[in-house]
Amino acid sequence: MVSLPIVETVVNFITAALTAGGLAALVGLMAVESWGIPPLPSEVILLFGGFLIAQGTFSWTGAILAAMLGGLIGSYVAYAVGRWGRGWLTRAGTGGLRIDPKHLDAMDRWFARHGEGTVIVARLLPIARSYISFPAGTAKMGPGRFGAYTLVGALPFTVALLYAGYVLREHWQEIVPYFTYGDYAVVAAIVLALVYVALRWRNVIGPGSRPRLTRSSGSPPPAEGARPSPKDPGSPGS
Repeated sequence: MVSLPIVETVVNFITAALTAGGLAALVGLMAVESWGIPPLPSEVILLFGGFLIAQGTFSWTGAILAAMLGGLIGSYVAYAVGRWGRGWLTRAGTGGLRIDPKHLDAMDRWFARHGEGTVIVARLLPIARSYISFPAGTAKMGPGRFGAYTLVGALPFTVALLYAGYVLREHWQEIVPYFTYGDYAVVAAIVLALVYVALRWRNVIGPGSRPRLTRSSGSPPPAEGARPSPKDPGSPGS
């Protein structure tokens, strides 16, 4: 597998931890991956987990339960940070990190209407799956709903990668680089979304991305075809 030294270091760390620590290490690694700090690639964790299933080190049941438990623990930690950090964002945020309460209200309304779908879809996407828990907590999505839909979204992702590692066996590392392209696409989409939100936040663009044009002085010209208003009888020249 061709990769940067730091990527090779992360892969070596993950494989060594799983080999030495077994299912407990799988729980811990998936918890860190779902917490997102530091970022660990779930693709590597689960693909190698599938390889260990093929080797007889893990059972299917044990690997799935350990991965799901670790993911749920990490997700709830991130959820708690987002939920309890809500007040800091509105009161003590630093500079541009301070959020107007009306923007949090908009986030609350979004998660009230679309929270389930947002969490499920995000848990199926690389990178986004590790960080969706923070805004879900900030928006005060119900903890029971959050946990249930986190599991619903994480299960197919987890089983698919474990199965891929099981099938590929010692060749599991050969497909890791392909996930990098998906990571790039997700990062690009997130960056574009953040830029759009920042521009909306600063009122640089308005709804529908229509430019806001203003006249520096005087009144706006009448619309084409509009009839002029009659003069005031008391005005000069009447």
